[in-house]
Amino acid sequence: MGTLIQSVDWIAIAPPVIAAAAALIVLVVDLFVSDARKPLLGWLTVGGLALAGLSLLPLLDGDRSTFCLTVRGGDCSYVADHFTIIVQLLVIGGALLTALLSMHTMAADELPAGEYWFLLLSSASGAALLPASRDLTTLIVALEVASLPAFALVGIKRGDRLSSEAALKFFLSSVAATAVTLLGVSFLYAATGTLHLTALAHGLTAVDPQLATLAKAGAALTLVGFAFKLAVAPFHFWVPDTYTGAPLPIAAYLSVVGKTSGFSGLILVTVVGLKPYADVWGPAVAVLAALTMTVGNAAALRQRPDAARSAVRLLAWSSIGQAGYLLVPVAAAAYAGTDEIGTTIAYALMYAAVNLGAFAVAALVARSAPENRLTDYRGLYARRPLAALSLAFFLLCLAGLPPGIIGLFAKVAVFSSAVHAGLGWLAVIMALNVVVALVYYLRWTALLFMKSPEPAAVTLPLTAPLTAAIALSAVLGLALSGAPQLVLRFATGGLL
Repeated sequence: MGTLIQSVDWIAIAPPVIAAAAALIVLVVDLFVSDARKPLLGWLTVGGLALAGLSLLPLLDGDRSTFCLTVRGGDCSYVADHFTIIVQLLVIGGALLTALLSMHTMAADELPAGEYWFLLLSSASGAALLPASRDLTTLIVALEVASLPAFALVGIKRGDRLSSEAALKFFLSSVAATAVTLLGVSFLYAATGTLHLTALAHGLTAVDPQLATLAKAGAALTLVGFAFKLAVAPFHFWVPDTYTGAPLPIAAYLSVVGKTSGFSGLILVTVVGLKPYADVWGPAVAVLAALTMTVGNAAALRQRPDAARSAVRLLAWSSIGQAGYLLVPVAAAAYAGTDEIGTTIAYALMYAAVNLGAFAVAALVARSAPENRLTDYRGLYARRPLAALSLAFFLLCLAGLPPGIIGLFAKVAVFSSAVHAGLGWLAVIMALNVVVALVYYLRWTALLFMKSPEPAAVTLPLTAPLTAAIALSAVLGLALSGAPQLVLRFATGGLL
């Protein structure tokens, strides 16, 4: 093993460090402020995340790396390249919108403010560290730092049976995923003698024949572990109950920030670390993509509109279907090279903006209808026209229909990546799933404009942070729809 260079590039590691420092500051401030001034902690969280986002600006000049070895080509554990910056932007932006969503939830659900904001910032710091990780140890540590606070956030509604049950399911599935991943990583290390991703790829090209089976088993177990973390079918069973039991902003956080950071880890492991085994993991990821999108969309289609929390449950199943689309370019990268990865990042950018917006409107409806049934959205246009129009736009983006141009563009880009890689069968399955998804997205959209069962004078209470969250998501979605080609170019340029 080589020695580690002790100098630290503080500018490169600033985004996750600032988020972690903000978490500690919030925890300390919570000890000294009265209950009446607890809302100050929420604004401290927003400020810390905004500062973490601004710290990405100095990184735009070029690639930076730190925590590097002095031998074997100077492999680094932390790299702030184009890929890292885009995913960190998604993670920090998603956490910021989650914080805005959370402010009105704190009082309504009587959540402990200090613990809530500390856990949210801690999880965001781990999620921001994950795309910069370039060795398996750092990657798994980042994954756990992002996941462990999320368990507590899911179960933070004290005395709520659904919240406790959701946290337990999330915890057990994640622990199982971590155990499988660690076993896989240990096999890879035993076969190659390294944990750095680039060195691992080099080592897998010259594995001792006696250790070849061990290396392949390690690669398979590592992929299975990530499949659990990302709720890829058939490892998706924990998602619907976890989303419906968690506080609504945390469900939004898991669906966007958790998914984005997890996909970045999967991309690094497969495209960089396991590159020599592309002929093995490529077909496996393609099959998982087809299965995931089919299971997610089929289950979303079967949701009963009058069931409790059916809106959140539909978004949960929808997120599983969307995860299937996100996997398609990863599978294509095994056949057509890393250029296809930019399509996944571009799709994730679209998905993050509009999915958080949909959860924001769901949080608004939940203020007057805590059960959050789909039928509670009937006639929303008569009560909150702008909120209804925003939700209609978000749902059309997710469906890939105009005026949600960015959603249509993203789906076409993903479809093209499958065709370009020679995965015609996967492109056909994706096309069929997109048609299936149209049914439940359009069914929900139609409800917004039906005759309201309540008088039009009955309006939904709206707070400034919630308004800001909906408005930011809508503006971002419209901006992305105005220049979709620029989004793909930005997401692809200089990637990996």
